[in-house]
Amino acid sequence: MLNDSLQCILVAATSPATKMNEETLTYLNQGQSYEIKLKKTGELSDDIKYLKSVVRVAFHERRLQYMEREQLDSWRCQRPGERILDIDVPLSTGVADVKMDPYNMNSAEFVWNPSKDASAFIRVNCISTEFTPKKHGGEKGVPFRIQVDTYTHTSPPKHIYSASCQVKVFKPKGADRKHKTDREKMEKRSEADKEKYQPSYECTVLTEVPSEQLPGSMFSPSAKTSSFPVQVKGNKANNSGSSTTENRTVMPPPSPTATHVRALSTISLSEVSLGAPPSPSQAVTSTEFHPLSPDSNAVEVAQWLQMQRFSNYVRIFQNFSGADLLRLSKDDLIQICGLADGIRLNNALQHKSVRPRLTLYVCQESEQVYHAVYLEVLTANDMLEKLANLFSVQKQQIIEIYIQGPSSIHILVTDEVVRNTPDHGRFAVEAVKDDASDRYRILLKSMEAP
Repeated sequence: MLNDSLQCILVAATSPATKMNEETLTYLNQGQSYEIKLKKTGELSDDIKYLKSVVRVAFHERRLQYMEREQLDSWRCQRPGERILDIDVPLSTGVADVKMDPYNMNSAEFVWNPSKDASAFIRVNCISTEFTPKKHGGEKGVPFRIQVDTYTHTSPPKHIYSASCQVKVFKPKGADRKHKTDREKMEKRSEADKEKYQPSYECTVLTEVPSEQLPGSMFSPSAKTSSFPVQVKGNKANNSGSSTTENRTVMPPPSPTATHVRALSTISLSEVSLGAPPSPSQAVTSTEFHPLSPDSNAVEVAQWLQMQRFSNYVRIFQNFSGADLLRLSKDDLIQICGLADGIRLNNALQHKSVRPRLTLYVCQESEQVYHAVYLEVLTANDMLEKLANLFSVQKQQIIEIYIQGPSSIHILVTDEVVRNTPDHGRFAVEAVKDDASDRYRILLKSMEAP
């Protein structure tokens, strides 16, 4: 149900290059003050004396909404001490108790009296290209949403009204140049083509968000989440008598609290003797792949991400089922996780194992069954970890690793030794217990013919 008791207007012109069936797009200059007018247009309860409004800048695209917190944290690191959204208090009128929480740098709030019109001037200090993988300039930048959520100034607050609009932010004077470019392009079009586009309006009327589509837990100006999961009915003809509508889903960002997944327990030396390695089916190395099932629930997806070393993305995908994650294309994953991790996650989802750089086959002297040890990184530490995994002990229990050299000398395994170890070499393993502790020295004896 729509609430026609309030109205929000952004005093900035809409683009003339917006088609009739699309939501309006407004261009802003970075750091320039723009007025947001708030006024009562209908009846409010008599006991409502003051209202509290929260203005925020959120991402328009769904892929960025999923990783909003990471994007904002990255921006904060690059520009410490700065805010994405400011309220220009000296220019604002009819507002009081202006608050700009340093932890929510993309939002600000203020109190106003609905019996009088209020005017809040906002400044957006980031530009659209700061959140694109490649910096092409303003035209290739990502769109934002300016959203205003209004509540009663009571305890607890009651949600009254929400509205938003789509914007792009350019470097200073960039919005003016973009408007000029759009006008010139429209002038070159035929009259028939011009009828397919909306006219440009001097002001942007924020499109109301129906209250029943807002979750009840969000009905608070102190909510830490940066955007609502709402459907926006976009007004395609601002400030005119007729309009067309379009449904656009605005997805919520993930919860700030990461999903915690219990790590797999390590079998201690008291449970499995170093002298009795497990069967090949029990030996687990980091190269073992467990394909993600489409039937996996959100908890199982989180566990799979942890096992495949994607723990940084557990929170982003915390509401995804296995089918949801498998539906994402390689390009989607690169946009969400970045180039390197996106390719790696796509390979894991497609069950593409990484070819090891060094493969060793080890067995106990008294056995004829070999176990494969795969090294993706040619370091002594990686070899130590793989051998510890093979024998189900903690890596701290292995003091050093030696390779038996000519005349049965013991050569300490270093990174350089690992790099020069022949691929597919066969070794017998001997564990020597340290007299002063429960730790071991590992000796690898080559089984190759001299």
